Amino acid sequence: MDVTAHHEVLIIGGGGAWLRAAIAVAEANPQLKGAVVSKVYPMRSHTVAAEGGAAGCIAQDDSFDEHAYDTISGGDWLCDQDAVGVFVREAPQELLRLEHWGCPWSREPDGRVAVRPFGGMKKMRTWFAADKTGFHMLHTLFQTSLRYGTVARYDEWYVTRLLLDEGRVQGVVAIELMSGRIHALTASAVILCTGGWGKVYPFNANIKTGDGMALAYRAGAPLKDMEFVQYHPTGLPFTGILITEAARAEGGYLVNKDGYRYLQDYNLGTPQPKPVLRSMELGPRDRLSQAFVKEMEKGRTIDTPCGPVVHLDLRHLGEKVINTRLPFVRELGQKYQNINPVWEMIPVRPVVHYMMGGVHTDIHGATPLRGLYAAGEVACVGINGANRLGSSSLPELLVFGARAGRAAAAFARECPPPTAAIRAQAEDEKRRLEQLLRKTGGREHIATLRTEMQNIMEGAAGIYRSQGPFWRRRTNCVSLPNGSRTCSLRTTAVSSTPSWSPRWSCPACLRLPARLSPVPCCAPSRVGRTSGPTIRSAMMRNFSPILW
Repeated sequence: MDVTAHHEVLIIGGGGAWLRAAIAVAEANPQLKGAVVSKVYPMRSHTVAAEGGAAGCIAQDDSFDEHAYDTISGGDWLCDQDAVGVFVREAPQELLRLEHWGCPWSREPDGRVAVRPFGGMKKMRTWFAADKTGFHMLHTLFQTSLRYGTVARYDEWYVTRLLLDEGRVQGVVAIELMSGRIHALTASAVILCTGGWGKVYPFNANIKTGDGMALAYRAGAPLKDMEFVQYHPTGLPFTGILITEAARAEGGYLVNKDGYRYLQDYNLGTPQPKPVLRSMELGPRDRLSQAFVKEMEKGRTIDTPCGPVVHLDLRHLGEKVINTRLPFVRELGQKYQNINPVWEMIPVRPVVHYMMGGVHTDIHGATPLRGLYAAGEVACVGINGANRLGSSSLPELLVFGARAGRAAAAFARECPPPTAAIRAQAEDEKRRLEQLLRKTGGREHIATLRTEMQNIMEGAAGIYRSQGPFWRRRTNCVSLPNGSRTCSLRTTAVSSTPSWSPRWSCPACLRLPARLSPVPCCAPSRVGRTSGPTIRSAMMRNFSPILW
């Protein structure tokens, strides 16, 4: 199999982390040829969905130590404190750099960058651009990346395998989705920026299917802290689309079916007319999600065709505040729930939002596999511990995306060319893919297995874990990846062009195994962690510690 192209640094992914990494590579060495392989066009990556803001210490009454304390305590004291130190020091620098590149941060009347309160933080330190922060950040990064002609893009290409020889990652095999052609791309260094794997759960609104974690896992890179899965407490019940934490930061109330602010019953503070930092609706996300479950058990939630919900009440904020500070929340309510939050309450429920675990990296984004780096949600550098605070993910992808880009560029400068064995590995992967897409007579349907996977994960590794359901689903969690090998494909048409088939245009049969690969890592690790208290933020155990 011929090699399509060689690049010194190859970045896999389409969101903010890859953009920041690509810019860092170009700035570190303009002579290096970089490239980005993404299954979606960059403006359709999940970073664009981030609404609330990005945390960075800038206020005069704030400090790095206080930001570090909030991050570490919010992570239930399981954070890597060295990594947190790097994060809090470099986050303001990255946010100011975005300011210089043109990101339209919201302003105070005197012209200073505005900051808002966010859950789990003692100080107001969250920068924002109305409630479309991710949208504006992504556009700013993308437009900045266009300055660098050395960065090539492979949009709508799907990576299926890392090519590894002599203990070093040396490239990838990818499918060009438009044509179905299979390509080998070699590289001196590879950076994973593919996001998390929220699609293994039924209630979510993201496009992250765990591709990067699966690639690293199959290549032999370790996954870390996979038991910590964060639920966002305010998602729309049918679509799973998030109602940003900024709605609560501006003063929104969470109420049950009786109109009662129920968070006061769960040691989260007492109701106040204005938002109070680290109290009530501005408590950590894990605590708010757990409180919802308790309300549901007490029969105090509202039943809907899409399951139980509570209400987010913004009516008292007034139309001016909502239109100025939360225009996207109003738009989401009108388009997806047919309600106007100026006059009506928004139905919400917890939805899967973020994975604290991922590919193990150091503070420079390097994994234990030489030549392989990771940044963003796919990586686990350790700053989030057992629970990520809101507004930490956007500065995380900036800080560690830049660090991974610089480290990969330095590695690529000293790296020898790819070995001859890489071409043979690429040929093997091409044969595997062609056999997979021509397979008939399977016993399982992809949709059936996907639904089973999501139900198992929600029951076995959801907000709470009960001993009975967990043990009943134990074998299923471990055996799920085997089921994907017996899937059948409904589409049987094959084009006259050998390398192309209509089945390539929707590679569900490729994405499902990627989602399934980390599943056996998540559920067993949730039982295996027996140190510390039985409550570990995003890993809530309500039975005594046991081992598999």
